[in-house]
Amino acid sequence: MSQSLDDIAQSVTRTGFALVRAPDMRAVLEGAGLEDWDGFADSWDDLGVDTYMADGGRYRRRRFAVFRATAEGVLRKSHQPHYQSRDYNPLNGDIERWFEPVTDRIAAHPALRAILETCHRLFHGLTPETTRPGSWHVEIHQFRIEARAGVEGRPTPEGMHRDGVDWVLVLLIDRINIRSGETTIADLRCNTLGSFTLTDPLDAAVTDDNRVSHGVTPVTPLDPDRGGHRDVLVVTFRRE
Repeated sequence: MSQSLDDIAQSVTRTGFALVRAPDMRAVLEGAGLEDWDGFADSWDDLGVDTYMADGGRYRRRRFAVFRATAEGVLRKSHQPHYQSRDYNPLNGDIERWFEPVTDRIAAHPALRAILETCHRLFHGLTPETTRPGSWHVEIHQFRIEARAGVEGRPTPEGMHRDGVDWVLVLLIDRINIRSGETTIADLRCNTLGSFTLTDPLDAAVTDDNRVSHGVTPVTPLDPDRGGHRDVLVVTFRRE
């Protein structure tokens, strides 16, 4: 049974999260103007190394950008650091992390614009009218988690966590020559609510960051003679 945007919203309201498989996510995004997915996905080949990893790892590549979303549309803000307190990120929190910016081409790409507009419709509608802001602070992260023989890649090296925002979308871009990468969702008492693996491009997880935490198991290469990677787009919305 296919999922509409309303179905996704109902799942998040009911459980605090939603798993959306690729065919349903594609249909939702195409309704918002999704185009040139391959060109969008190819940009993950041009990410800089994340040098802020407190575990000393060099298995994560990323780019970062910040936007403002309102009823009138989505506008990019000036480049700024990503910051999380140690309350939410005990590994890499309490510092300003200046990542390479998302390129202008990708910031204006119709695939990203469709994703951001869909997120605004979904998250704005999920927010109670009494606390619904006029504008949202939006952050996007292009992540590549690399794995090679003897060196696992850790999508969430901080473990089970919340992001310190209101809403989160994790969208799988691709996974090449890797095993595992299982996502687990838990409530605030650490009771597991669900586990699943994003396997196909456009598989997605949506979470209410005020109600649930999430974590992803490390990835290792299927073929140890070749490197592998897991590419995702993470979009977060919080009240300004």
